Amino acid sequence: MNDTSRHHDDAAARAAGSPLVRDFGLLIRSATRLERRIDSALRRECGMSHTMLEVLIRLCRRPGEEVSQRQLADDLTLTSSGTTRLIDRMEEAGLVRRVPSPGDRRVALVEPTAEGRTAFLGAAAVHARVVEEYFVQPLTADDYARLTGALGRIDRALREAD
Repeated sequence: MNDTSRHHDDAAARAAGSPLVRDFGLLIRSATRLERRIDSALRRECGMSHTMLEVLIRLCRRPGEEVSQRQLADDLTLTSSGTTRLIDRMEEAGLVRRVPSPGDRRVALVEPTAEGRTAFLGAAAVHARVVEEYFVQPLTADDYARLTGALGRIDRALREAD
């Protein structure tokens, strides 16, 4: 190994082990592990994925609001085709239905069915239990308030940069 290669290897090792890389990795790993726990509990106990719950949250948040598939795709950061497949599966399961938009027949609106609202309530309770156990309980009340405050500031900074 020549001096240039050794220098690049040392520099790469320092960069890979930097506190910024380590801390951001901790955030991503924690969020990913929590999401997997939520998804696993929802699939086991409710027969739905975490992404399906996210759709139902969006649809149930403001009853009577017209929500298009395009809005769902944007809100959930899914591709258009991914959203179509997801809504297809949810429609087959009886959780949602597509209805034509009164203002534009080319636009499909998505709304929860009565069965979907009932399933949402059960899934929301499972979600809350897992989040409480792994996101809230490990922290003191002060640490939780600081964490959520900091995450809110990060989110605002990212939205303002868009």
